[in-house]
Amino acid sequence: MKILVLNCGSSSIKYQLIDMNDDGRLLAKGIVERIGLKDGELKHKPDGKDDFSIVQNIPNHTIGIDLILSALMDSVHGVISNKNEIDAVGHRVAHGGENFSSSIIIDDSVIADIERVSELAPLHNPANLKGIFSMKKLLPEVPQVAVFDTSFHQTMPAYSYMYAIPYEYYEKFKVRRYGFHGTSHKYVAMKSCEHLNIDFNNSKIITCHLGNGASITAIKNGQSIDTSMGLTPVEGLMMGTRSGDLDLGALLYIAQKENFNFEQMNNLINKQSGLVGISGLSSDMRDLHKASEEGNDRAKLALDMFCYRVRKYIGAYTAAMGGVDLIVMTGGIGENDWIVRQEVCKDFDYLGLKFDANFNKGVRCVTTILSKPESKVKLIIMPTNEEFVIANDTYSLVTDK
Repeated sequence: MKILVLNCGSSSIKYQLIDMNDDGRLLAKGIVERIGLKDGELKHKPDGKDDFSIVQNIPNHTIGIDLILSALMDSVHGVISNKNEIDAVGHRVAHGGENFSSSIIIDDSVIADIERVSELAPLHNPANLKGIFSMKKLLPEVPQVAVFDTSFHQTMPAYSYMYAIPYEYYEKFKVRRYGFHGTSHKYVAMKSCEHLNIDFNNSKIITCHLGNGASITAIKNGQSIDTSMGLTPVEGLMMGTRSGDLDLGALLYIAQKENFNFEQMNNLINKQSGLVGISGLSSDMRDLHKASEEGNDRAKLALDMFCYRVRKYIGAYTAAMGGVDLIVMTGGIGENDWIVRQEVCKDFDYLGLKFDANFNKGVRCVTTILSKPESKVKLIIMPTNEEFVIANDTYSLVTDK
């Protein structure tokens, strides 16, 4: 069964075509960028064939997906002969609110529910819906599945997900912690347990998805019991351009002093803060490491703040679960940045983690155990594969129909 996985953003579409009947083999992947802007581009990477790209105006998502289908069927660079070989489509949907605790086959009622919670993810859900509507138009007979970033975290208890504000705002507007990166946290936790022969359903795991967007999740006996992101992806860790945890009084103080409106404050915490806000230089760890080595104090401060906050969340979630068996590093930073891993994990002897600093040095983007053999707590790098989770959920739902 060939499954097309789509991750639609406001002006982009990431895609993969995966053959689930061939052990989840990746047939092709790519991205459509600059949708609605001048000189849109499709970058297509087929397995075993030459990559290619197309530059043209791509006014909307439907035309973008039509380009993807054409690339997949191309006589030279394609991997299927016609679009009828696509058996199902899996969509990444950012926010499912409280409506969806698992992935689901899409019908009109599901679309209506996704639309209703779109105000909780105004930058993401409307774009995800564009992909769904486009596929309904282009491949109307093919089943579609929604896989939600938030669904894995629906097992959190109320004392974990509620905010200490008047309860009426939960009743009226469903203001609570939802969490994100759920597909990644679930995937890397399960794969790490499989790799280490740990019982996923009888273990205490902390997964660290560290990238430009970053979050940490506490997984106890196979269920998410707490996660760092909240109602929106702003809460929690310091990120590339997002503030993470912040005293709301400080936010109000800045707004008053600068006479900022809502849009300006939203821009401040989402796009001007985090690593770029502290360093004044970049949201990219590679730039900050280079600048820090050259003596840039603010770049060093940004790095120190990031590592400290990751370390603090790991400690907090260890306390929340009454211990930890396994810590997982994933995401662009977690998989590739050995310096960050070292700074985060170097002082965890008290947890029973014996970190192998020598083995960690230089390791990038490959499954690697970073704890010493005698370590009570295991530490592992596990590359994430959210697209495979989406394809697997889609396969399971479609074949169970």
